[in-house]
Amino acid sequence: MKILFTCGGTAGHVNPAVALAQMFQARNPGCQVLFVGADGGMETRLVPKEGYEIETVTITNFQRSLTPAAIGHNVKTLLNMNRSAKQAAAILDRFGPDLVVGTGGYASFPVVKAAAQRGIPTAVHESNAVPGLTTKALSKVVDRVMVGFEESRSHYDCPEKVVVTGTPVREDFFRYTRKEARAKLGLTDERPLLLSFFGSLGATVMNDLTVKLIAEECRMGAPFRHIHGAGRDYKSMRNALEGEGLSLERCGIELREYIYDMPLVMAAADLVLCRAGASTIAELTAIAKPAVLVPSPNVVADHQTKNAQVLAQRGAAALLPEAECAGKPDVLLRTVSELMNGPAKREAMGRALREVSVPDAAEQIYRTLEDLLHC
Repeated sequence: MKILFTCGGTAGHVNPAVALAQMFQARNPGCQVLFVGADGGMETRLVPKEGYEIETVTITNFQRSLTPAAIGHNVKTLLNMNRSAKQAAAILDRFGPDLVVGTGGYASFPVVKAAAQRGIPTAVHESNAVPGLTTKALSKVVDRVMVGFEESRSHYDCPEKVVVTGTPVREDFFRYTRKEARAKLGLTDERPLLLSFFGSLGATVMNDLTVKLIAEECRMGAPFRHIHGAGRDYKSMRNALEGEGLSLERCGIELREYIYDMPLVMAAADLVLCRAGASTIAELTAIAKPAVLVPSPNVVADHQTKNAQVLAQRGAAALLPEAECAGKPDVLLRTVSELMNGPAKREAMGRALREVSVPDAAEQIYRTLEDLLHC
């Protein structure tokens, strides 16, 4: 059995493919796997670390603008599409896959399309609530479209192809109970824990706001614990808080540059304050963790807002647009405090999240792909 996975652009596209590759090889001894990504994409670094070979195609995105620079970029993309089609055909010739699976990213387009044209079983997985251009285009030619939410089905022209599988998350997220995670983190009191992080794209706006949030928490007598992942703004946040004369340790507040043990910290948290990327949404949903979602306004087609709306409309999360809280720490503090001081509200969110979740997402996807192989 030979399976080709094509993905890239973000870790959220790569990680599900790696999880599926591992599952196929564990259950099918001798199964061969090849990854295909884009030239220079982060997948060329992430995939080899997991022990898999990766080949690349030359592909770029389309920019939704009429500026001279954007037009020039799009002309280059059109030329690259012709080049990538030839590269994809050559890869299929060499590897001879029995199944081709795209999990997101522009590299998926030429590879999956070429495989479908050859009659090779094909599938795509879309973890965002609303499909991107690549998935939307490929949905017309593949055999199966796998999505994270039932609400996503209506966005496709061929709903009979769509299977709601959920989005797989790492097994580490299921390892700890809240009690076990708190003990491992050394949290000895009963104050609830807030976890916050905002990634890198446009995170400075929210990190600046979090400085004010943390300062106010300290002035209130630290009614809850708080762990914040600051990323590249760590030093500026640390300096700003020290300039306020605050003792974070005494307040039970921990400022980290990066949260390397995210499954552990998320398990211990009572509420998460974060963006609404597909991977984060999948993790929150999988472990039924209440959240305040502040979608990034800096992403293509505002897809994070659409992800957040799926949960908010079901009462499974609170949606707080960045425009409503930027520069207004009181708005953010009020939203967070109402949930940190409202265990009944958090429990209701948890119940709604469990209704949305597909806890065995990886198994659902595996079965869907197995069925394709044996059609």
